[in-house]
Amino acid sequence: MTNMVNTGLSSAAPKVRCRRIEDADAGEVVALLTRGFAPRRGRRFWEQVIAHLGRRAVPPGAPRYGFLLESDSATVGAILQIFSCAPAAEDGRAALRCNISSWCVDAEFRSYAPLLVTQALKQKEVTYLNVTAAPHTRPIVEAQGYTRYADGVFAALACLTPAGPGTAVRIVPAPTPTAAPCEAHERQVLEDHAQCGCISLWCETATRAHPFVFRARRVRGLIPCAQLIYCRDMAELVRFARPLGLHLARRGLPLLILDANGPVRGLRGRYFPDLMPKYYRGPRPPRLGDLAYTETAFFGV
Repeated sequence: MTNMVNTGLSSAAPKVRCRRIEDADAGEVVALLTRGFAPRRGRRFWEQVIAHLGRRAVPPGAPRYGFLLESDSATVGAILQIFSCAPAAEDGRAALRCNISSWCVDAEFRSYAPLLVTQALKQKEVTYLNVTAAPHTRPIVEAQGYTRYADGVFAALACLTPAGPGTAVRIVPAPTPTAAPCEAHERQVLEDHAQCGCISLWCETATRAHPFVFRARRVRGLIPCAQLIYCRDMAELVRFARPLGLHLARRGLPLLILDANGPVRGLRGRYFPDLMPKYYRGPRPPRLGDLAYTETAFFGV
């Protein structure tokens, strides 16, 4: 999310610097974001966001909150970051990932916005995500070097997916432990997201446990749905669509939405191009079906 606001602050010879947001800055950052995103997001929302960032674990050396612009000790701009450590790549090295979350700059200081963005995007080994680019900000995002990796959204009635041939499946809600084999990092993903209000599930078969995370939300503020936050790959989502769809429908979430680049074979639904596109910048392109540790997962935006 991005916004610029006019606060009437004097711009005479400003002394502006960029630095990391610290715990002591929480109140001023909340105030900045509240006025920057009014009336869409109120103060309570931003207090919850900052509180969540303040208590979650972050990779060593990574910013806990992000960066701010400061002029004569007043906070005039901020950019929030959510760092996480992705599973090891083929070379065995773990990869850092950062969701560039909400940012805004007071109108009289918007000429300093590039300083804020440059500071936030300076680590070449990090893959940066922008998963909530509003239509008017997409040209700016692309000018900053981002590449679109998800063009739109597929809406599916997963509960209507025909039953596949015969593997017994048991749905196990996290944090209930699964007895079937699974990856340790996937167990952590499900536990972390269950704690922040997501629907974390194992699809347990005789041979292994398959992880899934969804976020309950409403389309256009009206239609209840479950947004896919995490799965191992899209083939597993299609494979288990019927039991997952039935489980979610019983919770009042009959519609499943997921990032896609076209219709999803094996699911009944409709593809919406250019709706909620996703962008990345950095060495490791994200895959569809992985919005773990992003503002979409944590804050439902």
